Amino acid sequence: MGQSAGRPSGPRCIALVGPYQSGKTTLLEAILHRTGAISRKGSVNEANTVGDAAATARAHGMSTEINVAATDFLGDAYTFIDTPGSVEFSADAPLALAACDAAVVVMEPDEKKLPALQLILRQLDDLNLPRILFINKIDKATGSLRDMLQWLQTASSRPLVLRQLPIWKDGIAIGHIDLALERAYIYREHAEAEVVDIPPDEKEREAEARFQMLEKLADYDDELLETLLSDIEPATDKVFEDLREELIAGQITPVLLGSAESENGILRLLKTLRHDVAGIDQTARRLGVDDGADGVACIMKTFYTPQGRLSLARVLAGSLKDGDTVRDGEGNGARIGGLFSLFGQEARKLEAAKAGDTVAFGRLEGIASGAVVAKDGGAVPDIAVPALPQPVYGMAIEVAEKADEVKLSGALARLLEEDPALSVEHHQDTGEMVLWGTGEMHLRVAQEKLKDKFGVNATLRPRRTAYQETIRKRAKARGRHKKQTGGHGQFGDVVIEIRPLERGAGFQFTDTITGGVVPKQYIPAVEAGIREYAQSGPLGFPVVDFAANLEDGSHHSVDSSELAFKLAARLAMQEVMKEASPVLLEPIQRVKVHVPTDATSRITQIISSHRGQILGFAPREGWQGWDTVEAHMPDAEIANLIVELRSATAGVGTFECEFARMQELTGKLADDVVARHGAGAKAA
Repeated sequence: MGQSAGRPSGPRCIALVGPYQSGKTTLLEAILHRTGAISRKGSVNEANTVGDAAATARAHGMSTEINVAATDFLGDAYTFIDTPGSVEFSADAPLALAACDAAVVVMEPDEKKLPALQLILRQLDDLNLPRILFINKIDKATGSLRDMLQWLQTASSRPLVLRQLPIWKDGIAIGHIDLALERAYIYREHAEAEVVDIPPDEKEREAEARFQMLEKLADYDDELLETLLSDIEPATDKVFEDLREELIAGQITPVLLGSAESENGILRLLKTLRHDVAGIDQTARRLGVDDGADGVACIMKTFYTPQGRLSLARVLAGSLKDGDTVRDGEGNGARIGGLFSLFGQEARKLEAAKAGDTVAFGRLEGIASGAVVAKDGGAVPDIAVPALPQPVYGMAIEVAEKADEVKLSGALARLLEEDPALSVEHHQDTGEMVLWGTGEMHLRVAQEKLKDKFGVNATLRPRRTAYQETIRKRAKARGRHKKQTGGHGQFGDVVIEIRPLERGAGFQFTDTITGGVVPKQYIPAVEAGIREYAQSGPLGFPVVDFAANLEDGSHHSVDSSELAFKLAARLAMQEVMKEASPVLLEPIQRVKVHVPTDATSRITQIISSHRGQILGFAPREGWQGWDTVEAHMPDAEIANLIVELRSATAGVGTFECEFARMQELTGKLADDVVARHGAGAKAA
C-alpha cells in the first residue's frame, strides 16, 4: 500500500466497456442526464441517444465505433468513452482504453455472457487498466447474488469486492445498502434514491457482507488486517482510503449495482469515480510518462467528419493549443489545426487543452491512431500500443466503374485510418483486392461507410482461393514455331523436358544445349516463354514446383528471333503438360481456434465438416475455461469459419491462422474447382 494522496483531481477519462447489449450506451445517457449535460434522456430503441449517433450505429441498432461525451460532476470534468460490445467492433476500443484512467465494466446478470466478459476483462488486464464492475439491470435480476458473484469471479483475475448489497422485495431489487457507508437507499425511477435506515431484517446480512468486503481489502493492507483481528471497527475514512488505493493499484475490482434504464445507482457510480479513480498524474505514471514532460498526448482514434479529419487524444502531460506542432515516435510531425471537445457527433471548439483533457485535434495528418505524440522538440514517451486482432474474414472488394478504382483506393486509405482493424490485401495470384476485418458485420459496415462517408459505391463478394497446379511425372515435348509472312519469317524450335520438384520449390530452369543448336542469345527467351505459360496451366491456374530443361532445338540464321523462341517454348509447354499428369494444388492453413471449453466438441465437428484435420487440442494457456484447437484446413473452407464459430460460442470464439502448405486436390472437388474457374473466366 502506498501513501494516501487524497482524492485524485483533474479531468478524468473513463471507458464504458462490456458485452453486447449490456447497456453501456444507456448508461452513458443516464450519466449525461444525471450530470445535467442533457435535459432529456434518450433511448437506444428510439435512436436518439448521444452515443451511437453515427448513421451505421443507428441503422444496425448497435455501437459500431467508440462514442465520446464530456460532462461535469460536482465541479470535476469527465470524458466518457462508450465502446462497442459486439466482438466484431471491439478492436475499436484498445487504442482508446490505453490512455483512460479506469474502465466501468457494464455487465447484466446473465451467465451466458460470461465468456464475453472474460474477453473484456482479459483485455483490461493486458492494459493494466483499473476497473469497476457495474452490474446493470439489477432490477431484473433473478437468483442469488452470492451465486452471481461466484460465476462473475471466474471471469476476473482480480478479486471482486462487493460495495453494495441489494434490498429485495418480492424477488425484485428495490434498493441497496452501501457497505462502506452503512446506509440504505431505496430506488426511485429517474430520481435520486431515498436514504433510509437499514431494515432490521437486513442488518445481519449487511454485517456479513461488509466483513467480507473488509477482509478482501485487508489482503492488501496489514494495518487493516490487524484492526479486524483485534475486533476493532475500522474508521470510515480508512475504508474509503483502501478502496481508492487498491482500485488504483489494480489489486481489486469494486462491484456496484444499478439500472441504467431507470437511472438507479448512477449517483453512487459517479461518486465512486470522483473519489476512487486515478487522476491524470497517476495515469501518466502508470503509462511511463516522465514527470515534467510537456505536451504529451496519446492518439485514441481517428475520425473523418464533415468538418474534416479529427484525432481523438488524451493529453497526458503539459498542455497543447491550436497551432502547436507535435511529433510521434517515428518523427512524423503535424500542426494541430483546431482543438475540440466532443459530445457525440457535436464538436465544440476549444483554445487549449491541459493534462487530463480528452480532446480532438483537427487536421493531424500523418499521425496514426495509437501514436503517442509530444510537442515539437520534446521527448516522445515509449508507451506500448495494444496489438490489434488478426483479421479473420475477408471479401473481395471492387467498384462497378473502372474510373472509380483510384477513388476507392483513397477512400480505403481513410477508412483504414478510422478503423485499423481493417486491412487491404492485393492478391497477386487471384488479381483481387481483398478487404479483411473481424467479421461479416464489420465488413458490411465498412462498405456502408465507404458509400455514405466517402462517396464510393463498392461491392463485396466472396474472395477466390489461390489454387495452383503442378505435375506428377517427367515428360518431354518439342515446340516449333514457324511462320512465313513475306520477307523475314519467324522460326524457333525447342525440345523441353520438365520434371516435378518438391512442394514449395517454385520453378527452376536449366539448359543442356550443345553445339549452338539454340544460340545463347535466345535461351533467356525460352525461359521467358515457359514462365509466361506457367502463369496459367491446363487447369487454369499457375503452374509451380517444376523444373524445365532446354535440351535440344534448332534455329534459322535469318528467321529466328527472341519472339519466335518464346512462342516455341509456349508451344512445347502446351504439349509437355499433357503428358506430365497435371494436378490441382490447394492452399492449406494451420489454424488455432480459441473457444470456451464447453464448446470444444462442437468446434471439432465444425472443423471436420470443413475438411479440416484436427491436430489436437489443449487448455488455452492462461485462460481458465478455454481450449485451443489446432487443425489444418483448406483455405477454401475457412471463408465463413468465423461466422460458424461465433454462432456456436455465443459470439466469443475466434481463430488465428497462417499458411501451412499446398496440397493436392483430386476427384470431384478438383473437377468442380476447375469447372467453376472455367465458367468464371468465360463470364469475365
